[in-house]
Amino acid sequence: MTRVLVTDVAWPTTDVERSVLAAAGAEMVLASPGESLVELARDADAILTCFAKVPAEVLDAATRCRTVARYGVGVDNIDVDHATRLGMVVSNVPVYCVDEVADSALLGILALARRLLPLTRDVAAGRWGRDVPGAGTRLRGKVLGLVGVGTIGSALAVRAQALGLDVVAFDRRPVPGVRRAASLEELLAEADVVSLHVPLTESTRHLIGAAELAAMKPTAWVVNTARGPLVDNAALLDALERGEIAGAALDVTDPEPLPADHPFRTRDDVVLTPHTAFSSDGSLAELARKAATNVVDVLEGRVPATVVNPAVLDSPVLRLPR
Repeated sequence: MTRVLVTDVAWPTTDVERSVLAAAGAEMVLASPGESLVELARDADAILTCFAKVPAEVLDAATRCRTVARYGVGVDNIDVDHATRLGMVVSNVPVYCVDEVADSALLGILALARRLLPLTRDVAAGRWGRDVPGAGTRLRGKVLGLVGVGTIGSALAVRAQALGLDVVAFDRRPVPGVRRAASLEELLAEADVVSLHVPLTESTRHLIGAAELAAMKPTAWVVNTARGPLVDNAALLDALERGEIAGAALDVTDPEPLPADHPFRTRDDVVLTPHTAFSSDGSLAELARKAATNVVDVLEGRVPATVVNPAVLDSPVLRLPR
């Protein structure tokens, strides 16, 4: 029987993908924590992965494997170049949680603006009314700077504009209704909020570091719902402690999870969530269905809807039946 190795999931049930695969006559094998993916990959005709690393040694062991499919958008946990050399189609699911991530980014902005964390902690400590210091920030008229304006960035722009924010973007593509910054430096200098919506690559790693943070307004905030390593967290902590910027909303960090004693966990100026911006009942079901369908397409000789490494389709070692 055709076997599909699922390396890991971040949700309580695999009923959706199991059903899609079973309808195609494929058996799903879910790896347990601590199991060797190298060993499990030897009998796999396909690999479905969420956050687990799928490096060259796993791909080399998977001599029957035709495809590696990612539950999600980014493929930085997969050695895509090596998969291409081996003739494996790599796919992802670029559109499934647009509303959820855009909502989460907006939530982070609102939480910082309305000082949600310190106010909640004040109430828990018994303080109320005049005993609670500090006012919030009026968002109307503030500038939201978007670094990357794909589907999620565009969805956040619509939400932000509804609240009266002026949206400016740094992206190669023009976006209707959104002003365009000529450079990242220009955006950082102007923005009251900087929200990141780009994939993690070698060129975007630590895109926001000490120099970029120093270029921002001391009243500005950073929002990251994309990938943790886009921000140099050590530089961010230093900038917060120095008062170079005013706050951050982070759904992703580097590393994940943060150490139990990391200062981000207890700072009032950091809104921290555990890489769950993508997650809802609707988005997870859509993600599982689309990722499993990508696998089935390859197993049945079709090109999946979203191929990350299209060059493999012309490769003489392509493992997709011609």
